[in-house]
Amino acid sequence: MTLVDSGPIIGLLDKTDPYHETCTEAAAELPAGPMLTTWSCFTEAMYLLGRAAGAAGQAALWNVIASHLLQLHTHAEVELKRMAELMHQSRDLPMDLADASLVALAESIGVRKVFALDGHFRVYQLKDGSYLEVVPGR
Repeated sequence: MTLVDSGPIIGLLDKTDPYHETCTEAAAELPAGPMLTTWSCFTEAMYLLGRAAGAAGQAALWNVIASHLLQLHTHAEVELKRMAELMHQSRDLPMDLADASLVALAESIGVRKVFALDGHFRVYQLKDGSYLEVVPGR
């Protein structure tokens, strides 16, 4: 399973997005099966798709959820506490809520691959000292 940030969600669904081709190519190389995201990333993607592509963009995101190609994770309380901790530790970057939600989820379920366009994911250190594998690798 691959975690996915809001940027690639938008890039995959909005053909006018400057990262559409990059995201489409990278998604073709990901392991089979659904991608997993958080409500924070979903909310961000829904808002930005609405601004970029209107109701059609938002409907496309709902369709991806309905088709189970993208699953939404609901955070446990321990993950919420970890998100606050991560945002505090990375306040100099700063780390936003969506990024913190994916890092906390990665730690919680042991998934280390994240589909993201945000370079910050390369510098976020996990609790065990490791780093996430960011796709696409650029």
